[in-house]
Amino acid sequence: MGALAVVFDLDGTLIDSAPDVRAALNRLLAEEGRRQLSLPEVQELVGEGASALIERAWAVTGDAAAETGVKPLVERYLAHYRAHPADHTHVYDGVVAELERLRAAGIPLGICTNKPHRMTEIVLDALGLAKHFAAVLGGDFPRRKPDGEHIRETLRRMGAEGRTAVYVGDSITDVRAARDAGLPVVAVSYGYARMPPEDLGADILIDRFADLGPAIAKVLA
Repeated sequence: MGALAVVFDLDGTLIDSAPDVRAALNRLLAEEGRRQLSLPEVQELVGEGASALIERAWAVTGDAAAETGVKPLVERYLAHYRAHPADHTHVYDGVVAELERLRAAGIPLGICTNKPHRMTEIVLDALGLAKHFAAVLGGDFPRRKPDGEHIRETLRRMGAEGRTAVYVGDSITDVRAARDAGLPVVAVSYGYARMPPEDLGADILIDRFADLGPAIAKVLA
């Protein structure tokens, strides 16, 4: 594949973290006297960082959160999440084998996610995935997805500027960020997209992570 670099989204692409996100969120909602959210509901809320998650959770469980109240709620949510970062989170089938194959081919890998940076590091460490990535950039970055600068900065931190790069994600936010960064994008069909995956507008859609290699070859052909 030549001088290639691959940047990945995390939640819904490499890992299914929704069960632990749900558990932490429901602990916070219980403290606030609000109803519990189902797993499908939480999957509809994730994708644009912790603040957006809290705002959406408040909107669907009662009165919207006051603007000045979101930050302390986020901090409490993250404290719950840090206490149980990967009790029920799992790596999707085929991910580890494919990451190992790409690394063995000398291809630098990175993660660009809207998940808070420290939580991203904690989850990657808990799942044994951190070793695969030359750089990880979370949602604390001021120009985060769908701004393409989030991906471009990830590539810079990977030392991969100038390489042909591909982005891999699961949502419209990912596709828009990749387009803004000028990168082709592969989307997985099994993630947290809040729309039919075939409508995301990715260059290619895959149902299994094991199909990533051929998909990358196809979008670069």
